[in-house]
Amino acid sequence: MIENGGSDEHYRPILLDESDPEQATRLAELLSDSTIEVRDLRAGLRAEFASLVAPPEISDSPDLERWAYYPWRRAVIALPGPELLRTVRLDRNRNNLTRAEQEILGTQAIGVVGQSVGHAVAHVLAMEGTCGLLRLADFDAVELSNLNRLPGTLFDLGANKAVVAARRLAELDPYLPVEVFPTGVDEENIEAFLAGLDIVVEECDSFDMKLAVREGARRLRLPLVMHSSDRGLLDVERFDLEPEREPFHGLLGGVTAAELRGLSTRDKTPLMVRVLDGRNLSATLAASMVEIGETLNSWPQLASDVQLGGSNVAAAVRRIGLGQKLRSGRTRVDIEKSLDEIVEPEFRDELVWPDGPDEPGPRSGIEAVLECAQRAPSGGNVQPWTLRADTAEVTIALAPERSSMMDIGGRGSALAVGAALFNARAAAAAQGMLGESELRTGAAGPLTAVMRLGSGADPELSQHYRGLLDRHTNRGEGTGAPIPVEVLDGLRAVANRAGATLRMVTDRRGIDSAARILAESERTRYLTRDMHAEMTSELRWPGDDLRTGMDLRTLGLRPDGLAKLEIAIRPDVMAHLRSWSGGAALVEDTLTKLRSSSAVAALTFPRPELDGRSELVAYAQAGEAMQRVWIAAERSGLAVQPVSPVFLYARRPGELHAVSPEFADTLTSLQGSFLELLEVPGHETMALVLRLGYASEPAVRSGRRPIPSLGMRGE
Repeated sequence: MIENGGSDEHYRPILLDESDPEQATRLAELLSDSTIEVRDLRAGLRAEFASLVAPPEISDSPDLERWAYYPWRRAVIALPGPELLRTVRLDRNRNNLTRAEQEILGTQAIGVVGQSVGHAVAHVLAMEGTCGLLRLADFDAVELSNLNRLPGTLFDLGANKAVVAARRLAELDPYLPVEVFPTGVDEENIEAFLAGLDIVVEECDSFDMKLAVREGARRLRLPLVMHSSDRGLLDVERFDLEPEREPFHGLLGGVTAAELRGLSTRDKTPLMVRVLDGRNLSATLAASMVEIGETLNSWPQLASDVQLGGSNVAAAVRRIGLGQKLRSGRTRVDIEKSLDEIVEPEFRDELVWPDGPDEPGPRSGIEAVLECAQRAPSGGNVQPWTLRADTAEVTIALAPERSSMMDIGGRGSALAVGAALFNARAAAAAQGMLGESELRTGAAGPLTAVMRLGSGADPELSQHYRGLLDRHTNRGEGTGAPIPVEVLDGLRAVANRAGATLRMVTDRRGIDSAARILAESERTRYLTRDMHAEMTSELRWPGDDLRTGMDLRTLGLRPDGLAKLEIAIRPDVMAHLRSWSGGAALVEDTLTKLRSSSAVAALTFPRPELDGRSELVAYAQAGEAMQRVWIAAERSGLAVQPVSPVFLYARRPGELHAVSPEFADTLTSLQGSFLELLEVPGHETMALVLRLGYASEPAVRSGRRPIPSLGMRGE
């Protein structure tokens, strides 16, 4: 509204609907007037909307279009409806503000008293879309001396400051409701000004009215925000949360607006200095206050400080509107102080890795057996076992404390223990020390592999010894070249002889489908808080102990991949991505490498409950099949990389809920799709997923813990 007989045409555009006969006639008159500038923005804005990434569903039809006539500009503009205009204009807010947050903030009614800093505040609020209605008040007219900080022009001289601000907002968004109080706020209209607001921003000059506005805000339980340009002082008074709170943080000692009006300027001065925090005023403002009326007309202000106020208040308004933490009090956003504290940025050198330890010389006897056992693969290279040896036997015990969230039921650890046992047996056969072995479950621990030392030899086993020592993970990008049929058949035969099945997809379409499923599973790992923390704890950087975990060099990351990793390891970043249902870019490298594969394979084995085997024993026995297939693939010149989807070891309903409650349904669906893609029948379960292909040899292999001394338990 506008008071004292003013006209809406002074600050609000006239919105004309072509479908309304009366408004169509008015529009025709405007369009035929050669002195009126005419612009039709509809096609261009619709094209801009169509170019948005993931645009929302909106109501956009011709009946929502309007022509906006700006009398003060003598211009008329054709626009699409308000929803499309707002969506396009605010799209670059994402994801500093999500669309859901924008919708919440877009309902706020905000009043701004005073249009110097207040003009900047109102404009920033409108630009950010953090208001659904703005109510502006100022009794003053624009003077030339105001244009050092107020974003007006010479054409605005003599116009009411609130009207000038409203016009600027109308040219930004003609659909945004803006109300103007051109007589300012006083005792007579303060209740009308505050009525229906959600937040009030106080930026007026009158000390009396500053207090009166606060008293009104307290009566109506409205939060109040104020910015003082000197040294970026921001005040927040949460009368909505603390209705008994004293105005100005109690700094006036209980003085009321009525009492303040009765005081002389001299008597008000100590109160004003107390509110302004005189001890912390900038030296220039403090000295200038002494000169007001002598060498200065009023206190100095800079446009940069005023614009900063718009930003600071808008940030506070966002927090209040979104229900985020913001308590009553004051703070300073002091740019000058920050500039005084400017420092050189820290230069980050490229990662410098220490020289690797010398490869141990040829081992023999029990040491060779232990060395080969310790070279077995495990998820995250955690080596989830303890080794112990004496002159009679080698014991490999599953170590639950080294398990991970993805190792549901210890199944992955059991697979690794079985692989270590196979390695030990192959080494013992090569050393002529092979004896009987067995897998035990029960009171001694969840799973223990025992190999007795003897004098036996097994040519078939011993032929794998060298390959098991050389076995490694290759995460390099593949060529995608097809694998010969005879090689694939040979790998399947190796798995079958070990009591397992190797199910593969080798066509480009199937590989792409597998890549998308596995990458999406990896995305859930990033976005599940505890799994993300566990995953990042596995990474090993220069200076870390490289005997366990994932040496970054083994990941095959390019420099840009390492740069992305520095962001991907941050839990605060993952929290935002999780709330936005985002994070697809996190697994671009995974997706690329999987798509470069020549085959994606699942090693499966019969469900243990069908033949009465212990579950952990069945997984351990699958560990032998894994090793046999792996080294056979490497002998054929293939690069091998185990890919462990989050759902790999989930076998029963509800197990994925314990791992990732928020993504359990997604993971269950992904598991079903993957099993269907690889045609895994219901009577089989997966032990491992492998990526096979042709790639350059990696420069670095994962480290291992040292082998224990004879008779000692391994660490």
